[in-house]
Amino acid sequence: MPHTANAKKAHRKSLKLRLSNRSKRSALRTLVKKFTATVVDAEVSFEDKELLFRQVSKRLDQSAAKKLIHKNKAARDKSRLSSRLAAAKNG
Repeated sequence: MPHTANAKKAHRKSLKLRLSNRSKRSALRTLVKKFTATVVDAEVSFEDKELLFRQVSKRLDQSAAKKLIHKNKAARDKSRLSSRLAAAKNG
């Protein structure tokens, strides 16, 4: 446990930030899962899939910019999702 006043305040701030980051990361993962489920669904139009892909990739870029996730992870995820979208278009 922290002893000084500064360390106590920093600990309080880190706990709040941790909770905030966890919820934001969870929401990001949920959005990615929603896109994955949408790509598999044959009843959804390709335009809707593309629209959702743009939203997901934007959110990934924003999360990487805020250092919520690493920029390479954002790029890797976008690449994987775009290949799934292309496979859905062709197949």
